Parts: sequence; C-alpha cells; structure tokens
Amino acid sequence: MLHYFLPNEYAKSVFAITPNELKKKGIKGIITDLDNTLVEWDRPSATPQLVEWFRAMKESGIQVVIVSNNNKKRVQSFAEPLGIPFIFEARKPLTRAFSEALQTMKLAKEEVVVIGDQLLTDVLGGNRLGLHTILVVPVAQTDGFWTKFNRKIERQLLHVMKRRGMIYWEE
Repeated sequence: MLHYFLPNEYAKSVFAITPNELKKKGIKGIITDLDNTLVEWDRPSATPQLVEWFRAMKESGIQVVIVSNNNKKRVQSFAEPLGIPFIFEARKPLTRAFSEALQTMKLAKEEVVVIGDQLLTDVLGGNRLGLHTILVVPVAQTDGFWTKFNRKIERQLLHVMKRRGMIYWEE
C-alpha cells in the first residue's frame, strides 16, 4: 500500500525538469498540478520564468495539461492566458481527471509524467493510474486548510518511507 504514495522521481522544482530530460525518457506530455507546484497557491498568474518553462516544453513538442483540485475561476484565470488546457475540481487522488488529461493529449500512460507537490493527491492519483510521478518541493511554505492537514500526513509517510529505505533524497 505504501508504494502508492512513493513518487518515481523527486525534483527541487518544475524548473529542474527539462524538455531534453523528458524526451530522453520518451515523454510527450505533462500532467501538472497548479497550486504550490507551478506557483504559490495565492499567486494569480505565471511568473516570467514559468512562462519560459512552458514555452520550452511546447517548442520541444511536450504537451502540458494543468489538473487542479481548485475551482474553475482560479484554474481558468491562470491557464487560459497561457493557452494551456486545464481540468478544475479534479478531485485528486481520484483518477478520472488524470484519464481525461491523457485523452486531451491523445497520449498513452507511458508517454506522460505527473508533476505535483503533494503525495496524497498528485502522487497517489498518478500512481493509481500507473503514471510516472515526480514530486516537487512546494513553491510556498504556506498552505490552505486542507493542504495543511495533508502535509502532516505526508510528513509521516515520508518518515516511514525513509526509515524503510524507500526514498533516497533529502527533504
């Protein structure tokens, strides 16, 4: 059961994930979380560095879909100016939104990675569908109410996985 919470990879941020690295692995698509993965949960729009990251992915032929548990207004106002497809109120870790993102990109599971900052939503949801998952450090140190609750459980899970030798990175 614990393996469902174990990401395939760990990165300091989305900026450590490059198009070249993904293409070497045969990756053609990214399903990414929004809040505290791409930007702070209370930042309304993309930073210039993030705009450049999206551009680099697009120029390399890598599709991106934002899958967020947040509401339509939040996700739409962030994604539409960037021309990025999105799914709101995803109810992660349920797999429906991940499957919908695969259909949007017209890609197979083996061609897509999931990038997110939470074990209980992004990693668990991606792993349940058999997708390659990448856990990133949260962009902000502050969280909304439910995310604070999730983080407490995540710390316990990470501690257990580290103690069992399942993870190799430093927190």
